[in-house]
Amino acid sequence: MGLTQIVAGYVPLLDSAVLLATEEFGFAESEGIALKLVRETSWANIRDRIAIGHLDVAHMLGPMPISANLGLTPLDVPVIAAMSLGLGGATITVSNAVWAAMAEAGAPHDGAPGPTGAALRSVVAARAARGEERLRLAVVHPESAHNYALRYWLAASGIDPDKEVEIVIVPPPFQADALEARRTDGYCVGEPFGSISVHRGIGRIATTKGQIWQMSPDKVLGMRAQWAQRFPEQLAALLRAATRAARWCEDPANHVALSAMLAREDRLNVDSTMLLRAISGKLQFEEGVVQTLPDFFVPYSRAANFPWVSHAMWFYSQMVRWGQIEHTAENAVKAMGSYRPDLYRAALTGMGMAVPGANSKIEGDLAEPLAVGAQGGQLIIGPDGFFDGARFDPDRLDDYIAAQRG
Repeated sequence: MGLTQIVAGYVPLLDSAVLLATEEFGFAESEGIALKLVRETSWANIRDRIAIGHLDVAHMLGPMPISANLGLTPLDVPVIAAMSLGLGGATITVSNAVWAAMAEAGAPHDGAPGPTGAALRSVVAARAARGEERLRLAVVHPESAHNYALRYWLAASGIDPDKEVEIVIVPPPFQADALEARRTDGYCVGEPFGSISVHRGIGRIATTKGQIWQMSPDKVLGMRAQWAQRFPEQLAALLRAATRAARWCEDPANHVALSAMLAREDRLNVDSTMLLRAISGKLQFEEGVVQTLPDFFVPYSRAANFPWVSHAMWFYSQMVRWGQIEHTAENAVKAMGSYRPDLYRAALTGMGMAVPGANSKIEGDLAEPLAVGAQGGQLIIGPDGFFDGARFDPDRLDDYIAAQRG
């Protein structure tokens, strides 16, 4: 019997590694799948090509299925996330000029988001006092983990993201170019595009998304709900293959081979050394300043592939916070149904891989790794703290949204 073709879209980022490795190293084929990879430049292209059926599945922004189901996208097609493609993996990079001002205001070299945010607040205030233009900071899409992490950090640091800075949209591969052309002053994006500015000598990594929210969600494996319903066996096979690929990606013994594959012209087309740093958690914040962040990008362990409904609900809370959607009981239900841990759990039954038994958890509750009972064995999750010590309990969604508005 021949292989079943599945067409998968991706944007050339570090966290496309799981999907690319699924095809490259034979995991898809071992499950009877011929995975056809299609590289895209922007998340808008991914969104639209999923909606019209050019792509079966895609490496997708975590909030994108939620935004589709809430009617925030041009094409009204239900989309679901059946798997997470890892935790972390993004940086906040600023121009050398902005960093120099931040360093003078006391920004530390290690990216600690509290004092780094305080230094940025001083820079923003000083520019306003001099009558200068607001800093222009870029994110990859309005409904992205990057937009919400950046806004969360700014707001918690005393900076109004809508009034005291300007936030614009730039596709990931163009972020470093926009900074170099002085069209932006900084940006939040997945690796390797933060490190590219460091490599070019035009920017400095100020902090990382994983320091703002440890083990934070980012990308998912997304698809039309109709496709998932029509091809349940193919979906289950793909989830098994991708999870095995994720486990392979996390093994340090495979990091050199993984970075070499990702570096190829037909993949990410960037320097393999830069990718290897991000994969191994040894980020170069600036020339000569390397920060060791063991949990910078986690492709498999700590339930990194599980589509937690609490992640979806936190994204939803930020959509409400920043005025993208009105908070109603109906909208909350739509957001909750956008992530499908039931599909992921069913696909992995009997694989010998531990999968969470719960669909949600309190986010920001774990200061240390915690062993929890799970389907298929014991599982370690966390730490998952927000830098400001906040907690998000999806069972107290109304209270959380009200507190953010306050």
